[in-house]
Amino acid sequence: MKFNVPSKTLYNCASAVSKVINSKNALTILNNFLFELNGNVLTITASDVENRLVSHVEVMDAEGEGCFCVDARRIVELLKEMPDQGITFEINDDNLSVEINYSSGNSSLIAINGNEFPANEAESGAENAISFTCPTEQILKGIENTMFAVGNDELRPQMMGILWDIKPDGIVFVATDTRKLVKYTNTLSAPKAEGSFILPLKPANVIKNVFAKDDEISVHLTNKGVTFESASYKFNCRLIKGNFPDYNRVIPTANPNEVTVDRLSFLNAVRRMAVFVDPSHGLVKFKLSDNKMELKVTDNNFCTSGHEEVPCNYAGQETIIGFSAQYLIEIANIINTDDMIIKLADPSRPGMFLPSENNDYSELVVILMPMTVSDF
Repeated sequence: MKFNVPSKTLYNCASAVSKVINSKNALTILNNFLFELNGNVLTITASDVENRLVSHVEVMDAEGEGCFCVDARRIVELLKEMPDQGITFEINDDNLSVEINYSSGNSSLIAINGNEFPANEAESGAENAISFTCPTEQILKGIENTMFAVGNDELRPQMMGILWDIKPDGIVFVATDTRKLVKYTNTLSAPKAEGSFILPLKPANVIKNVFAKDDEISVHLTNKGVTFESASYKFNCRLIKGNFPDYNRVIPTANPNEVTVDRLSFLNAVRRMAVFVDPSHGLVKFKLSDNKMELKVTDNNFCTSGHEEVPCNYAGQETIIGFSAQYLIEIANIINTDDMIIKLADPSRPGMFLPSENNDYSELVVILMPMTVSDF
C-alpha cells in the first residue's frame, strides 16, 4: 500500500481521534490507530473498547487497499513536530513495515495486522431505536451547562453521566451529584422522537472537543449504545445502564423569597470569600434583608474570616442560609445573563438559581442543597 497526505490534515484528524484512547489500555492493540485505505479515502479509528471514534481523510496517489495498526502516540507526536507538507506512507504488505517519507527525511516503524483491532460490537446487529439530526450547538450547550454537576460516586453509577431526555419538541439535559442538580432544556430543533439515555462523562468530553466545528450531528440510539455522526467524525459509545432519578420531583415549585443580583458582583464576592472559607466544608453564610445581601465566612483553624455586602433586589423576610463556595462559583459561571435570580424557601430547603431571562429556545434551572447554618 502507498498514499500521500498533507501532514497538517492528518495531524488534525489523528489528534482528535486519539482523545478516546486511555493512557492504560487493557488491550495493547488499543494503543494504536487502525488505518484503513479504501480507494482515495483513509479511515482512522481509535477505541478504548467502550468508545470508538472514526475520521476520514482524503489521500492522493493511493496504491492498493487494506488495513494496518500504527502506534498512536508516535504518529501524533511526529505529525505535531512536522511543518505542513505532503508526507508519503509506504506499507509493505508482507512484513507490515511502514516507511514515512517527507521532504527533509523519513521515519520507519512496524505496523500490526489491522484484523487484530477489535470490531465495533456496539453497532453490529442492533437496530436503531431512535434517530434524529440536530444542530451541534444544541448538543454542545446541553453538555457545557450540565457537566459540572455530574456525580463521581461509584455507588450511584446512574449519576456519573448526563441524562438526555429526548422529547418530540426538544432535548432535556440533566445532571446531579445529589448536592446540586442542573436541568437544561433546549428546543433549538425538534427530534420528533421520544427516549432517554445516560451519557458517561468521557464521551461527553469527546463530543465537546471533537465535534465543535461541525454544523450538525446525527444521533442514532440503539439498545447497545449511541452513535454521533457528523461530516467529519463518527463516534460510538456505550451508555450507563440504570434509571436516572426523577429530576422533576426534586425541583421546588414554591420558593417565595426571590433575590435578583448582578451575577458578576455576586461571583466576584463569593470568589473573594472563598479565600477564607474552612476548606473542610467551604461554607459561605448569606444574610438577606431589604435590598442587601451579606456574605460571611470563618475558618477557626487559621483564625481567618471575611465579610462582604452585595447590593441586590430583595423585599422578602430576613433570611439566613448557607451554601458551598465552590458550588456557587460553578453555578454563577454557567449562567450567562447579567443578572441572576435566586429563589429560596427556608434554610433547610434547596435554592433555585436561574438566569434573569432565557432565550426563545432554552431554559436553565440549577438546584443547590443548602448547608447547615446555626447563626450569622
